[in-house]
Amino acid sequence: AELTHKNIVANMLQARAWIKDELTDGQEIVITPLPLYHIFSLTANCFVFSSIGAMNVLITNPRDIPGFIKELSKWKFSAFTGVNTLFNVLVNNPDFQSLDFSGLKVTLGGGMAVQKAVAENWKKVTGKPLIEAYGLTETSPAASINPLNIPEYNGKIGVPISSTILKIIDDEENDVAIGERGEIAIKGPQVMKGYWNRPEETAKVMTKDGFFKTGDIGTQDENGFFQIVDRKKDMILVSGFNVYPNEIEDVVVSHPKVLEAAAIGIPNEKSGEIVKIFIVKKDSSLTEDEVITYCKKELTGYKVPKLVEFKTELPKSNVGKILRKDLRE
Repeated sequence: AELTHKNIVANMLQARAWIKDELTDGQEIVITPLPLYHIFSLTANCFVFSSIGAMNVLITNPRDIPGFIKELSKWKFSAFTGVNTLFNVLVNNPDFQSLDFSGLKVTLGGGMAVQKAVAENWKKVTGKPLIEAYGLTETSPAASINPLNIPEYNGKIGVPISSTILKIIDDEENDVAIGERGEIAIKGPQVMKGYWNRPEETAKVMTKDGFFKTGDIGTQDENGFFQIVDRKKDMILVSGFNVYPNEIEDVVVSHPKVLEAAAIGIPNEKSGEIVKIFIVKKDSSLTEDEVITYCKKELTGYKVPKLVEFKTELPKSNVGKILRKDLRE
């Protein structure tokens, strides 16, 4: 994705306008566990926080959880950015739970969907809500953020930031009705110039009226808040019904014996695809039957996983995003 200086500067100013009422110039300490070559970390932590005179505490190896927590104990940090998998590991760690969170003002989650169970645990441990933001490399990245003063996690990715329009469209690029599912499309000064030397690919993702098609399925409510349903390409088709992995994963990780989960579709002669769930246990006594029984209580029949596989860990990108494509392979 080609990002111009204008894209990056615009996004920095957009995000800074959003956070200015909650954060004080020259006084904030932000924890930076994502590598700075990731667009979220680069724009939010490096550019935006530096522009308000904040200090970044760079965690060079966030996979070393004991070392990470030891570093956290040295600082009265006021801001924290990260991804769902990282927050999940931290809130389940007793040493993390005993840290001093009295200085914490803002926790921003991005890069992947924040799960309800993780957000609720974060609030329980830190006393502060986990605020979800949304963006992509192609949008420099910030496109929508929740108000920083919301009291609780709301399951939404917020509202568009300054000078940005988000809309939900169907496959023919028509706007869908409020509450209906469709693809999220974005217009604003932070949208990329295009894909480097790939005019055909660029044309595929731009609408006739200049919106960038994200490949994310979402909805908009009557108050203007957007919600992510899932990636278009991760959707599972069971007997003609659309099944979204995020919904299944959200239910499964709410089970007290589950640490992490990832759902994918497996080809099936009868129904086209069936749902398979991969699980990392928090409690070794968890069984397949327990998982399926729990899902039957919480999910419509066709969404219930037919296959359960326990793993010691799930494949993740270098920023901690669970890689469903690796599980499919």
